Amino acid sequence: MPNMSRPPVHIDLSRDHHVHTSFCHHAVGTMEDYVLAARDKGLRQLNFLEHMESGIDYFQTTWLSESDFDDYFTEGERLRRQYGDRLDIGLGVEVGYNPDSKDRLLERLSKRKWDQIGISYHYCRHPGFDHHLNLVSRKESNIQAILQAGPDRLLHQYFDTLIEAVQVLPGTILCHLDAGLRYVPGLRFSEGHAAKISLLLDAVKAKAMSVEINTSGLAIRNEPFPAAQFVAMAIARDIPLVASSDAHSPKDVGRHFERLPAFLNAGIHP
Repeated sequence: MPNMSRPPVHIDLSRDHHVHTSFCHHAVGTMEDYVLAARDKGLRQLNFLEHMESGIDYFQTTWLSESDFDDYFTEGERLRRQYGDRLDIGLGVEVGYNPDSKDRLLERLSKRKWDQIGISYHYCRHPGFDHHLNLVSRKESNIQAILQAGPDRLLHQYFDTLIEAVQVLPGTILCHLDAGLRYVPGLRFSEGHAAKISLLLDAVKAKAMSVEINTSGLAIRNEPFPAAQFVAMAIARDIPLVASSDAHSPKDVGRHFERLPAFLNAGIHP
């Protein structure tokens, strides 16, 4: 039964805080395609959150170069002039934290005016591997490498690194909090992982950041990122929650947002 000692949880479903485009090399569609999709779905705001990584050794580029970001801002400003009277368009960045390249990330972030700075963690170094592991990949090679390295150990590293990222970076929103190792079969979060998430949310609260409810998880595990138990921990701390599709195709803008009110109020109050 829901805890009636707290008021219902509300989330603004007219704003999609997290979409990607072909600029990141693993999504499809132009920025304008996403703007038109958001307009057609009746959204009032669309925030682009393109990938920034630094110092990553990986066989595929899934992020923007500085030249890409120049083009991204040029196109974003054009779209604001054309559609700004009908849609609030935000030009943001999703920073994949790399502890070995934090100074470079901070330098790059300082050079531009971002409407939103999302914090995430995708790639990690691990002894015995020639390149970074992609912790959110569905590729079989990455999954096998994660199983070899040890999922429990990597999850602890994942949350420890996110805590550091929140403390170091000028973030405004924490992205897909518990999405690390999301394609590993049979993945379970332990009490130790939950304890790390508690510390992570304390850091988010201290920095006055938001936590996104990322609906991409519904297609993967029938539950958004983060899971209900961790959303409840954020609610207990009065951390703002924002709706995000993490769309990598225009058709996925605002996907499954209609399912969020029931999810947020289906007994997940602490």
